[in-house]
Amino acid sequence: MLSAFTRAFRTPDLRRKLLFTLGIVVLFRLGSHVPTPNVDAAAVRACVAGARDDASSTFLGMANLFSGGALLQLSIFALGIMPYITASIIVQLLTVVIPRFEALKKEGQQGQAKMTQYTRYLTIALAVLQSATFITFARNPSQLFGNANCTNILYRESMPSILIMVLTMTAGTGLIMWLGELITDKGVGNGMSLLIFTSITATFPGSLWAIQQREGRWDIFFLVIGIGLLIIAAVVFVEQSQRRIPVQYAKRMVGRQMYGGTSTYIPIKVNMANVIPVIFASSMLSLPLMISQFRQDPGGNTAGWVTWLQTHFNPSQPTWVYIAVFTGLIFFFTFFYVSITFNPTEVADNMKKYGGFIPGIRAGRPTAEYLNYVLTRITVPGAIYLSLVSLIPLIALVLVGANQNFPFGGTSILIMVGVGLETVKQIESQLQQREYEGFLR
Repeated sequence: MLSAFTRAFRTPDLRRKLLFTLGIVVLFRLGSHVPTPNVDAAAVRACVAGARDDASSTFLGMANLFSGGALLQLSIFALGIMPYITASIIVQLLTVVIPRFEALKKEGQQGQAKMTQYTRYLTIALAVLQSATFITFARNPSQLFGNANCTNILYRESMPSILIMVLTMTAGTGLIMWLGELITDKGVGNGMSLLIFTSITATFPGSLWAIQQREGRWDIFFLVIGIGLLIIAAVVFVEQSQRRIPVQYAKRMVGRQMYGGTSTYIPIKVNMANVIPVIFASSMLSLPLMISQFRQDPGGNTAGWVTWLQTHFNPSQPTWVYIAVFTGLIFFFTFFYVSITFNPTEVADNMKKYGGFIPGIRAGRPTAEYLNYVLTRITVPGAIYLSLVSLIPLIALVLVGANQNFPFGGTSILIMVGVGLETVKQIESQLQQREYEGFLR
């Protein structure tokens, strides 16, 4: 990997792309520290310093992770890339429900451009909704940060001031979306993924140092780093694992030319759903605790079911009920997402259309049944893998006493490894392309 980056910086064109990407990333990180108008930055820093340990264990904490800590700092980039992620997932799910979206998906590049435009519109709408909701929480900062000493972080709470904050955060989301697209067009890698990667890695040094400060022992600090490296190696191994189904194409005459007669394969990854099931499961699990907080009686007369929810769905004190429900949701969303992204019947029809077949399997329906058979059995270990990686922070909480900021596990490690591998692959492919061009010259 390091040799690929070294050769990339020696190539003028790739060097310009890498420097452009780094410049956008620096600009993104700078914007994460610029406070939104009408926000007392000093008061926010005091509230964050005194926040409780489980403040990052909810869906709000996940959004803060994806924004690189900008959300709880109430910066202009507070919402980060989360509205775009939500919009992308919604549009992708709607392709199964809305025939118009399904038709656009099959139209190729033109249809994909239209889908991207719909995603942008939905991103802005979600940014308005999320910024308004978050500012509502910010008016009661003691619940937002879990710090009873945090009383007021806004200078003014008038309607014009609130509208300016909503517009600023929404504009910040639009700017982030534009920066991500600039990286995709003129830089290296997928822009949105790289911005998420940057946000997550920005929280790593603080999380590791917090573990050292809490334990006060350097041996535990280096032990955590060593375990983290082993986890990264295991995640890389699984992310690269795939089942290759061989496919052969029969020879056929088209005019005077012969086509076909080639052999290829269909790669089916062990983790086809990537990190989407973990995000969905975490979002669903944050709802019971949120509902219990809204139904909590200030006088102390709390209903029994509210107490049960607060006891069994508190991520800072995980129970077997929480772990079992979390694992079950990951399994459900893994199979659900794989079923809507990979259609065995459609793949089998396309293979039959172009004269392709799997050796030993008849074309058409038997091929679709075989693909479904393989897909189902490879998704099971993929769901187990996602469950184990997602439970690493909870295991660390029980064994080491680390809070939910434990960096080597859960959503953060899956995104970091996935984006890192994809970016390195793109750099290597561009290097190979330029080496071939030089050879032909």
